[in-house]
Amino acid sequence: MNVSQLRTFLTVIEHGSFSAAARALSVSQPAVTMQIQSLESDLGATLLDRRQRGVRLTEAGQELRPIAQRVLDELEDARTRIEALEDRVTGRLLLAASTTPGQYVLPGIIGAFLAQYPEVSAALTIGDSAQVVDAVESETAALGVVGAQLKGARVEYERIGSDDLVIIGPPNDPIVAGDPVTIESVAEEPIIMRELGSGTRLVTEQMFPAASIEPGDLPVVMELGSSEAVVNAVEGGMGIGVVSRLVAEKAISLGTVAVVPLRRPEMSRPLFAVIGRGTPTRAARAFLDMLRDRMEDATRLETPAGGA
Repeated sequence: MNVSQLRTFLTVIEHGSFSAAARALSVSQPAVTMQIQSLESDLGATLLDRRQRGVRLTEAGQELRPIAQRVLDELEDARTRIEALEDRVTGRLLLAASTTPGQYVLPGIIGAFLAQYPEVSAALTIGDSAQVVDAVESETAALGVVGAQLKGARVEYERIGSDDLVIIGPPNDPIVAGDPVTIESVAEEPIIMRELGSGTRLVTEQMFPAASIEPGDLPVVMELGSSEAVVNAVEGGMGIGVVSRLVAEKAISLGTVAVVPLRRPEMSRPLFAVIGRGTPTRAARAFLDMLRDRMEDATRLETPAGGA
């Protein structure tokens, strides 16, 4: 039994004959006959008696008629409800982000999103890049934002912007006061690293192989779980560290840390939206659209006129 058979059955009853039902459904009369015969075969009962002036419902047909009508009415109601959903963004939006985008990029965008879609509630979990990807992969988060792609993850990545990185050191350290230095000089300094799995650490370690320096040979004096902790350790004179400029901006302006000048272009890392492979919710789709727009606007404002 299927919906097409039930619709044909009700159409025959409504129009009083197989030929009239065929015209109403824009199909051939044999097609109508086949649908009714197939339905009767599925149910093991005769539903319609053919007469010279039309058809008559059998006892089985009388039992089926209200049921068939109810099924079609409920399907139409479901269609209407689902179509209406496309015009509304509701529900709970679960997001995950690595430290820098989670603390410095997403909060303002989430605020604007909730103002535009008041029927949505949102929650943001902050972890390292590996934890964010795992949350999206396991569907405990609808969407994530990270600063590095992890190989082998069953997610989709979409680049949405970039995050400028700086090497910072204590303001009285000679490395911040002189001429631009090489990566080799940086590798001789005590280094404060983010923890394994951090996007910032992945980008930091990628700087050194180009200078024939293995990350395992670096003089790492401490590993810390947040970029703010790295800034604090640098302020305490424990070494130099690589962090997002967004994180270090306040300390730089206060003069408690200084930027180490490098003989290479400014470092930056891409920011990626992490998207699950399942069907996203309406709220997740709407948030991703706003995220793209806001990050595109930010990139356009940061790029000098005529610059690339």
